[in-house]
Amino acid sequence: MRGDLDDRGDTLTVCIPLRIRKRGGRKLMIAPDGAGAWPPPRARVDNALVKAVARAHRWRRLLESGEYATITELAAAEKINQSYVCRILRLTLLAPDVTESILDGRQPAELDLDSLLKPLPGDWAAQANVLLKNRAVRQRPRRPSKVI
Repeated sequence: MRGDLDDRGDTLTVCIPLRIRKRGGRKLMIAPDGAGAWPPPRARVDNALVKAVARAHRWRRLLESGEYATITELAAAEKINQSYVCRILRLTLLAPDVTESILDGRQPAELDLDSLLKPLPGDWAAQANVLLKNRAVRQRPRRPSKVI
């Protein structure tokens, strides 16, 4: 960040380096690496990500219960392209901490549905590394366990 005063001394121009990203239909301002400490962003639930994860688990349950015998049947019933159903179903294989961060709105701002639908490693630690960008996901406070 830098500030410049004009020649007459009555106008101060402040320049703040940042990037603007779209996320869930909203625009976010992202500070560059090494910028001064900004307050941590509020948890913001991305409805597109939550809807995709919820759909994946619902469709998996419908297939496992035998209500639909094949993905083709399911796609026809839902009036959705079969390849899209297959890509969304892969979200049932996400690491639990990744799924939890999405549902709680603690996922990185860069994480969008396109990122989730790309092929991901099967190993949960590797998934978290790729999707959460080596960031420590803020954990919800947990109740202390009882010691017997």
